[in-house]
Amino acid sequence: MSTEPTVRIGDFALRHRVAVGVVWLLVLLLGGAAAVAGLGRLDQSFTASGGPGHRANQAIQERYGNGAAVAPLVAVASWPAATDVRTAETAGRFADAVRRAAGPGARTVSFAGTGDEGFLGADGRTVYALVYPGAGKPDLAGLAAVEAAAGTLRAGLRSALPTVRVEVTGVLPLQHDSAVAGPGPAVLAVKAGCALGLLALLVLAFRSPLGASAPLLLAGVTSVGALVLVEAVAGFTEISFIVVYLVPVTALVLAVHRWAQPPGTAGRSAVAAGAAGAAACAVLAVFPAAFLRSVGVAGLAVWVAGTAASLTLAPVLGSLATRTTRTAPTTGAAGVAGAAGTAHGRGGRRPRALPAAIGLALLVLLAGAATQLRVGNPEAHALVAGGPARDGLDRLTAAGVPSGVLNPLEVLVPAGTDAAAVAARAARVPGVLLAAAPAAAEWRRDGSAVVVVVPEEEPMTAAGAATVTALRSALSGGTAALPVGGSGVVDRDLVDGVYRLLPFAVPAAALAAFLALAALTTAGAAVRAVSGALLAAVAAAGALTVLWQWGPPDTGAVTGWVPLVVGAFAFCVSLDRSVASAAGGPWWAGPVAAGAGALAVLAVGIGPQVELALLVSGFAMAALFDALAGGHRTPPGSPARPTYRSSFQLV
Repeated sequence: MSTEPTVRIGDFALRHRVAVGVVWLLVLLLGGAAAVAGLGRLDQSFTASGGPGHRANQAIQERYGNGAAVAPLVAVASWPAATDVRTAETAGRFADAVRRAAGPGARTVSFAGTGDEGFLGADGRTVYALVYPGAGKPDLAGLAAVEAAAGTLRAGLRSALPTVRVEVTGVLPLQHDSAVAGPGPAVLAVKAGCALGLLALLVLAFRSPLGASAPLLLAGVTSVGALVLVEAVAGFTEISFIVVYLVPVTALVLAVHRWAQPPGTAGRSAVAAGAAGAAACAVLAVFPAAFLRSVGVAGLAVWVAGTAASLTLAPVLGSLATRTTRTAPTTGAAGVAGAAGTAHGRGGRRPRALPAAIGLALLVLLAGAATQLRVGNPEAHALVAGGPARDGLDRLTAAGVPSGVLNPLEVLVPAGTDAAAVAARAARVPGVLLAAAPAAAEWRRDGSAVVVVVPEEEPMTAAGAATVTALRSALSGGTAALPVGGSGVVDRDLVDGVYRLLPFAVPAAALAAFLALAALTTAGAAVRAVSGALLAAVAAAGALTVLWQWGPPDTGAVTGWVPLVVGAFAFCVSLDRSVASAAGGPWWAGPVAAGAGALAVLAVGIGPQVELALLVSGFAMAALFDALAGGHRTPPGSPARPTYRSSFQLV
């Protein structure tokens, strides 16, 4: 009997194949139920914790119960041309209608309560009010409550002001309209085509229904097992909801890699790649930023669950299929392999120098583009093309009101400090449209007050970010800096709290992966695999920059957590593909796995919602790059193939 631990584990699984199958079936069924039930443990705020803006928002939320990190609704009214919107009667009528329609517990502010002409449009007949609904926290349930409040507010205003054109807009209504628009017939056809393409690709690659279903089953148990592990960790520390996007697609690509491996090297390459990937993700998990910790914990869980499934379930599934199902296809494999011959033999595909050089140059250029990445919510104009909320935004901009009003800032003024003086100081900051200290009771609580500051530019733009910085500087004098919160600081906190750690986190994770991989293979193979994985991760972020910031969508920014998730996915799948290829895996495994991942995310996620489109396109582009890289690797059996050391060092 072999003394190789991975072989012994596989032999044990084969001798107890029924028990192993039952265990993994229970993981899939019972673990799936537990994973769904445990989703509530995950933090659903999608905000960066720990920064000054987050602390200010927490204080505002605790004291006032609304606003803070949740962007307000913006009620827009266009009066008849003969109406003087500055008169007390007209302004008061609009303010009263907004207050009644907003409902109890809401905070509202407009021209009537402040006299600030920043609430008036340049056309002389358009006015707007900021509305913070009584219910609404920066989590999925709270955001849904604010979206529902938009409909109530719109209906109430139209009933109270029948002769006035009334619209309700805001960041959340714009996002809501993009979500409810739903995919059209053409998009549905594309989604169906991607799903069928995924199945066809797997059948062509693995030659049988069983061969095609095996990686899907491996991906399923890996996803469920990883989510259960992640939710267990979430009981002790904050884990973001973003992990539910990272886990399944990463598990699918890894499962195809593992299933395509020859039986003789599958276990060892799974252990080597799993050790390297787990080491890198474990390093990310210890950094003091919730998003980095979440990505690290999720990645670690995927590697652990995936390696366990590869060592135990994969041999059992392989025993049910013929050997040709799991080895490289021959010439007749429906175009997947072409004339490649076997996966191990001397008929392996030869690398092509020119395409490889072009691909490398493209990745390097995209990595350079990643340095220009701007993180934050996409600009308002890019969120949705039409709908009630977009009508309100268009009405505002047509009246000369800048879109920065959708993301106002809030300054928490402590007891004993003159709120009006704070507002006057904030109004002098360059880039501020208006600053007001409403005297209404809902803006004053236990001696404290909230000052609302409306910037001219949206906070994810360079000018908007400069305004936030200047405001904080202007309010930092005296004995203590005044807390500046609001929806406009969330993006800045993400940059300060997460992205400034990346220059330390990424090299540390790469070093951990290198050390783990070098201990099980060779230093040269470890350098090639880790450097390629790093380049893939950075290039994926660069692709997001080129496509969304510089391309036709012109979002101005990329949702902050998306590059983190996409980069982690690109790193993991590139690392696994490199290790599998060096271990003697078939050249077609990388392209097939990457293609399967791209088709899967397109089938599930393609649609009109901008943030989801950002994520889906990032996954798809990362998979495409890995497919191109995998197609130009040195074929197995070449002199570059490393010699694996005994995996007893790890197992």
